[in-house]
Amino acid sequence: MFKKTNKNMNRQKRHRRVRGKVKGTPERPRLNVYRSLKSIHAQIIDDVAGITLVAASGLDKEIKDQFEFTGNKEAAEAVGKLLAKKAQEKGIETVVFDRGGYIYHGRVKSLADGARAGGLKF
Repeated sequence: MFKKTNKNMNRQKRHRRVRGKVKGTPERPRLNVYRSLKSIHAQIIDDVAGITLVAASGLDKEIKDQFEFTGNKEAAEAVGKLLAKKAQEKGIETVVFDRGGYIYHGRVKSLADGARAGGLKF
């Protein structure tokens, strides 16, 4: 019998492969992206300590009130800017980008552009 695969299983396989190479440190934490159909989520993670330093998503009140639907590129860019603002308040300036196995296109790219516009360097 053939093993049935789907897009998410392939994405998780790509993500595991990338995570073997990308590590977040206290000096340069990892910016992780998760994309769902209704929203987009981003976290800045210190892998050495195993803690999330900053998080933002389309479900945050600031973003949800601003947009009718949070599963589009405009909302993703706003999430990136909000994440960058929260990171600046915590003193985080540079991060390593972890696209979560997703193609660097569309909402993932918009989030990255928003984070760069907000002042994060990666």
